[in-house]
Amino acid sequence: MSLDLASIENFQDAMVTVMGLGRFKQGSGVGAAKWLMRHGAQIVITDLKSETELKESVDEITKWYSEYKKNYPDRQIYQPIFVLGEHHEDDFTNVDLVMQNPGVPRESEFVLLAKEHGIHVESDISLFFRYCPFPIYSVTGTRGKSTTTALLGEMLRTIHPKTVIAGNITRSPLEDLDWLLEEKTPVPIVLELSSWLLESIEGLGIGPQIAILTNAYKDHLDRYPSFEAYLHAKEVIFQEQKEDQIAILNADLELMEGIAGRVPSKRIHWFSAQPLVAGKTGTFLEADRLKRNLEGAIAEFANVSDITITGEHNVMNALAASLAAHFAGVSDEQILQGLKSFAGLPGRQQIVAEIEGVLYVNDTTGTSPEGVIAALKRFGNGGNIVLIAGGSSKGLAFDELAEVIRKECKSVVLFEGTAFEDMAKAIGDGAPMVRVDSMQKAVHAVQGVVKLGDVVLLSPGTSSFGIFKNEFDRGDQFNAAVEALKKEKEAV
Repeated sequence: MSLDLASIENFQDAMVTVMGLGRFKQGSGVGAAKWLMRHGAQIVITDLKSETELKESVDEITKWYSEYKKNYPDRQIYQPIFVLGEHHEDDFTNVDLVMQNPGVPRESEFVLLAKEHGIHVESDISLFFRYCPFPIYSVTGTRGKSTTTALLGEMLRTIHPKTVIAGNITRSPLEDLDWLLEEKTPVPIVLELSSWLLESIEGLGIGPQIAILTNAYKDHLDRYPSFEAYLHAKEVIFQEQKEDQIAILNADLELMEGIAGRVPSKRIHWFSAQPLVAGKTGTFLEADRLKRNLEGAIAEFANVSDITITGEHNVMNALAASLAAHFAGVSDEQILQGLKSFAGLPGRQQIVAEIEGVLYVNDTTGTSPEGVIAALKRFGNGGNIVLIAGGSSKGLAFDELAEVIRKECKSVVLFEGTAFEDMAKAIGDGAPMVRVDSMQKAVHAVQGVVKLGDVVLLSPGTSSFGIFKNEFDRGDQFNAAVEALKKEKEAV
């Protein structure tokens, strides 16, 4: 029999399986396990990865178990059980609840098995939506969702220093739920939601107060049977909203018109890199000025030069975040303050170092062809880029990317992985290629190619699985390799 989710108190003594631990210390799997332990659940943590691969996360859970035993003497805190390297059917049929990590596909035989036995399947996000006492502002999209989430959070912090920024941005919101429940006045909450996280709130009947869809391009086709299926997952951000909640869409993508026609909200607004057509309201760019058109009045609230993070895509992110911030009660002065103070996120076209006149750029979160193209266009100067790319296939086509590589790249370094053959075939003779199986070898390989004025760009266009733990590990290894190179050059 499934757990009664009407009250958090019902988790005491409940038997819960956490499926997918993950490698982020504050990510969905670890965050869910900690929250469940804290509330007295008997948890089994199961993951197909081995104990060696998950050692940091296992150590983190074990440490917090000891802390909770000391900190909560008034309740029973159960020691977690780990089932790693395999799944057991009993852990999905003889329990009260299954917590599904976003890395686990909804089509998993074990997820389906739990549902067949009438067991609730939840995620850290769905539980947070159930119990969070304050309005939630959510952001999704193929590109720009992390930056838009963080930028909106920066703006909201000008009105409330405790603003929560969580979700797919490597922090589970369950890390913050308990203290939020103690707050007497509303705290702004911004969640970045991937398509996988959005799947877990489908049918919940609770949606975000403000929902932003930054854009939608072909991605994750290794996980979804079609682009339409992937798009459906993205649209869930709107589908659980009420009529009076706010939906924000990208006016510059044609497919958004169809999505808008399916949005239940009556408050649909837009952002655009050009003046909005008649009938559309929201934020837009006119020359180099950021403007807002609402209720028949046009107001200028910033200039492109006010945005610290550069690039056309970041202007779009700024327009989306500024519109949401306005509806959340942030003044134009505070929006401007946020635009000026936000320096960007690590791993997003991040300039790591300049060594002997060569720029090293970490764009590890460029995991789609469109993301790589944006970085190539920003840093390219007709053949000055050495691109480090490749990894695990997501079922995407690289033909358009290959055209830009031919124009902007003098050389390409490709990681071993299931995407290698597809990328190499698309690039063809467009640029010389080197194949490597580590980040250290990748950074070393570029040294015989680069010269003054060149750019070494890590922008994979694929998933990180295989050589790296995740995309952030990949970026950290790049930063470390560049730092080691810098010290080596300085020592000569």
